[in-house]
Amino acid sequence: MKRREFVTKSALGAGALAVVPAHVLGGRGRTAPGDRITLGYLGTGKQSLGLLGSINACPETLVLAACDVDRKKLARFRAAAEKANEEKPGGGSQPVTTYENYRELLDRKDIDAVVIASPDHWHAMMAVDAARAGKDIYCEKPMALTVAEGRAMVRAAEKYGRVFQTGNMQRSWRNFRHACEMVYNGYIGQVKEINVSVGDPVMACELPAEPEPDYLNWDLWVGPTLFRNYSQVLAPPIEYDGWALWRLYRGFGGGYVTDWGAHMFDIGQWALGMDRSGPVEFIPPEKRATRGLQMRYENGVVMNHTDWGEFNAVQFIGSGGTIEISRDFYRSDIPGLTEKTLGSNDKRLYHSDNHYQDWIDAIKNRTRPVSDAETGHRTASLCNIVNIAYTLQRPLKWAPAHERFIDDADADALLSRPFRGNWDLDGF
Repeated sequence: MKRREFVTKSALGAGALAVVPAHVLGGRGRTAPGDRITLGYLGTGKQSLGLLGSINACPETLVLAACDVDRKKLARFRAAAEKANEEKPGGGSQPVTTYENYRELLDRKDIDAVVIASPDHWHAMMAVDAARAGKDIYCEKPMALTVAEGRAMVRAAEKYGRVFQTGNMQRSWRNFRHACEMVYNGYIGQVKEINVSVGDPVMACELPAEPEPDYLNWDLWVGPTLFRNYSQVLAPPIEYDGWALWRLYRGFGGGYVTDWGAHMFDIGQWALGMDRSGPVEFIPPEKRATRGLQMRYENGVVMNHTDWGEFNAVQFIGSGGTIEISRDFYRSDIPGLTEKTLGSNDKRLYHSDNHYQDWIDAIKNRTRPVSDAETGHRTASLCNIVNIAYTLQRPLKWAPAHERFIDDADADALLSRPFRGNWDLDGF
């Protein structure tokens, strides 16, 4: 389906879905109120299988369709999704239709919402098209490959009234929420510094070309990004059980600065109350080091990209104590703090115990979930600017309200990227 044809058809159909989700409308091809929320999956690699298990555990959901440019991964997902549908109480036998082109899936009126689990370079294009088609959206982190793409996703979700959840699922984990509430409410005193340990920034893609496998539409896999020849490092075969390394290379991902930074910098943002803002200055280290970048907030707090002694972890340093947290530990040098109950006058952060049910509940109630489009965008944009600072190797001053660098046209030019061929975000 060509872009202009898709945009025209989607614009005609989205108006009726701007406020009320498809599953509430009833009638042919719809389920009745309080019944199933029907899903389509965009991307069926390793991450999609984990999401399938988590989201299908929500009793209201049912998978109707999936798309991928890798026929083997698509067939594997189809079998898993149909089995998951059958195992749901009252689910029965529900076939899952597969597509190579995601726009054909989006054109289906019986699908309420989509789960975007594609490589990062596809997120913005798919999310904008999904919003235009009247679908609610779960989009894996990092939300966007560039700052401009993230803002386009936010605008599209707002314009078409879509519920948008970003995959920053640590916000739905008790220890991370509690740590942020302790910091936010001043239990470690005035925050002085935040140390975040994640991996390297993005690097150039200089992988050698390899023959394209016959089960993969490589041209469509590359999609809107600038073309390069196939490499199994970027799109590994189904037999490979690890995480695909497209995430490390410019044009496809943002390195571990965005891959894990979208989790760990996100916790720093949440604790500081910066879900609608961000740092005002980015200062890279000298001698092209891949660690040591500082981010300064307007209130004077500094967040560092540094190996502080733990892997994929966050350390909050306050005037009265410290908190350290990762997926493996939660600790403080203040006795009893990690189990402390908030006081009646303390600020409570959004409470979600299940990131996926939180999204489904938001769809039903037409409310904002714990990590909505704006929140996901602000975290992803911070990560993307970290990469820009490492690339340019000089301090950058940032205006969060305007999402522009201050008096730096060269840095502004890196807030977006060129799209290939017919692909564009159509005014967003």
